[in-house]
Amino acid sequence: MEKQRPFMKALKCRECGHEYPLEATHVCEFDFGPLEVVYDYDRIHGRLTRDLIESRPRTMWRYRELLPIAGEPTVGAQVGYTPLVRADRLARRLGVRELWIKNDAVNYPTLSFKDRVVSVALSRARELGFKTVACASTGNLANSVAANAAAAGLDSYVFIPHDLEQGKVLNSLIYGARVIGIRGHYDEVNRLCAEIAGKYGWAFVNVNMRPYYAEGSKSMGFEIQEQLGWKIPAHTVVCMASGSLLTKIHKSYQEFSKLGLVASTPWKIHGAQATGCSPITTAQKAGLDFFKPVKPDTIAKSLAIGTPADGFYALKVMKETGGSGEDVTDDEIREGIRMLAECEGIFAETAGGVTVGVARKLIASGKIPADESVVLCITGNGLKTLDAVAGHAGETREIRPSLREFEGVMANDQPDLVNS
Repeated sequence: MEKQRPFMKALKCRECGHEYPLEATHVCEFDFGPLEVVYDYDRIHGRLTRDLIESRPRTMWRYRELLPIAGEPTVGAQVGYTPLVRADRLARRLGVRELWIKNDAVNYPTLSFKDRVVSVALSRARELGFKTVACASTGNLANSVAANAAAAGLDSYVFIPHDLEQGKVLNSLIYGARVIGIRGHYDEVNRLCAEIAGKYGWAFVNVNMRPYYAEGSKSMGFEIQEQLGWKIPAHTVVCMASGSLLTKIHKSYQEFSKLGLVASTPWKIHGAQATGCSPITTAQKAGLDFFKPVKPDTIAKSLAIGTPADGFYALKVMKETGGSGEDVTDDEIREGIRMLAECEGIFAETAGGVTVGVARKLIASGKIPADESVVLCITGNGLKTLDAVAGHAGETREIRPSLREFEGVMANDQPDLVNS
């Protein structure tokens, strides 16, 4: 990779606009608004071209001028550039002409989109001199921090609700991370982590490192546009926990448009939540600009954040783009997982079932027209949430090693084939 000087300019409050140095801080001292990275777009414009991007390795770092690190990435150099799959069979099932799956269920190394945000946050943490990294997590982030910290030689602590899926707990422990289970829901975990970050001065990826961490999500949007042939999809459906991913995909479309890398065509971004934890979509459907915190109760534990940090901004993006919010029950989540698996051979975790289930509702209601392009963002792998679909995915038929017994099974499944 060629050398460069940073394209970041400052951290800026999203509310009052006050600017701060590029340090490990995330809240404005004047109005407590969240801080966001500001870039030197004048320097980036003309330098970051389609040809330059296409000449680089197929990872998220091919867009590094728009990612918040000062030098070369030192963590997660192979993260990103996951497949964008044309999903014709699922499109027919849902009743839409053109459907694409952005499949971060196969992201490297921990099979979720969180590897994007973590590789950015830990690369920046190293630049700022941190030796210990940590996070508050509903599962996927814990896995990614544990794995990427191990590969980078950093000490790590991950704090999780005590009742997470065992697959995700084990996927954090195996990397040697110190896993702390909190007897409480995610919002309580997050509050504790804010206290710990203040006392111990560790790099908490989604606390004091949050401005850098959140920017990593843009890479999913950058890839979608490039993989569609340098264009913005008419509709994008994004699952929401904190709401950050939805806002950053929107920002990625704005940035590529601003830099002339894609034509500035209209786009709508739709938010998806589980009915058992739907503060953002409930507010959106009621026409409100603010949400009411809730206590989560859903199988989609990776989305179970009752007080979403970026909920206000996610509502704003949906309103500005003309998008919609919708939510789905646990049974609809499982059905969404099965539809994606049966139609496209992609096994998504519960968050993916939320995205598919919500897309199905939005298409059926006409909020996503049948003749317009749609991208569904699948953020994690189904192998992590097996408990959610156990007993809901059919069953094994056991037989003796006998052709007669096998044909008895076949007679029930495909009688015409047996009788022929």
